[in-house]
Amino acid sequence: MTAHVFIVDERTFPLHLRYQFAGTGAKDNSCIDFNGAPGTTLHHSTENLLVGMIADVSRIRAGDRVIFYLQSKGGMEGRFYGIFRATGEAFIDNGDQNQFLLHELGKSLTFRVLLEPDEVYPKGVTEWHALDEIKHLKAPYQMLWSLIYRKLKGNRGCTMITLYEEEMLCRLIREHSGNQPLDHESQAHDFDAPSWEIVVGEDPAASSPYTGGKEEISLLPRIKEKHAKGQSFEVHLQAQIVKHLGGADDALTKILLGDAELEWLGNEVSCGVGMQRIDLMLAYRANGAHHVMPIELKAVQASIGNMNQMQRYVDWIRQYYLPTQSGVISPVLLTKGASPADLIDAVNRFNAANVRAACDPLRRVEFTVADDRIDYTDQSRVPSAGTAPIR
Repeated sequence: MTAHVFIVDERTFPLHLRYQFAGTGAKDNSCIDFNGAPGTTLHHSTENLLVGMIADVSRIRAGDRVIFYLQSKGGMEGRFYGIFRATGEAFIDNGDQNQFLLHELGKSLTFRVLLEPDEVYPKGVTEWHALDEIKHLKAPYQMLWSLIYRKLKGNRGCTMITLYEEEMLCRLIREHSGNQPLDHESQAHDFDAPSWEIVVGEDPAASSPYTGGKEEISLLPRIKEKHAKGQSFEVHLQAQIVKHLGGADDALTKILLGDAELEWLGNEVSCGVGMQRIDLMLAYRANGAHHVMPIELKAVQASIGNMNQMQRYVDWIRQYYLPTQSGVISPVLLTKGASPADLIDAVNRFNAANVRAACDPLRRVEFTVADDRIDYTDQSRVPSAGTAPIR
């Protein structure tokens, strides 16, 4: 399961605790008029920003852990609090004046997920202890890079962390409360501002009921419309894939994972202090081995330059991910339409260069947009005419 960190402030955090939800949204309170619909009145840049947020929350599954990061204020350091669990998938509470708790929160949180207590500890671990204190670490790869990258770029309200980072951050949270969680029978929690601690609410039997809108996320109609008009839809496709990966009936899951079970899912995974991000990354277990799958996603025909990106991803995973979670890298290039001959040659060179580096041969998966679905074909198992099989 994936762990997710949501950013909150001193005003919103008590409401998240009382009503047991987490959320994120755009500052301009834009209404999502393209959900389940082919068109939109929004400017394309605003739409893409919102779809990026949809992709972030769409990776949340029931049972995933959720940790809050409370931003610093009035001399108090920013801190991580937890631990909670998602009770289901994320949903939309659209950005109008009737949005649940809009005025109490002081901001629009359009994309939300309901929570329940897991191990709730009163004290938070400071950002300094979690990200800056390194005396107990032996190597750079042991640092919480997902959160460090988020801090450097500062543009995501919902960030996934790796399996190793989840284990380390949860351990720090436990230790800072002396491994003593709050009453596990309590469903109601509140935030005590003077002490900056989570406390059991006045009524320990139940939390305040969440009565907001719960619109299911649906992007396929918008993808079909943008595809038909020749418009860019890569961010929409990413969100669509993230939402459905791991599902029993999902066609792409069957190609990528077969009978293996999805262990972890990330999108826009930062892999450097620059702007490098892996479009999609999965972790799964097959035949007793841990696999990590970086996916380069192109909503157009892929090019040789995409293989240079893939090499950077593989090198980063080898240096920063595998030392904390040993396993095999299983890269995938997911692209629209047939691959040109020069790209297939570049794939073969990539495979030859990485054959001894705990890296499976790269798989090429191509997609087409149909009337009511997206079709995928594993081209690494269906070689093009005149070329040798990739694997």
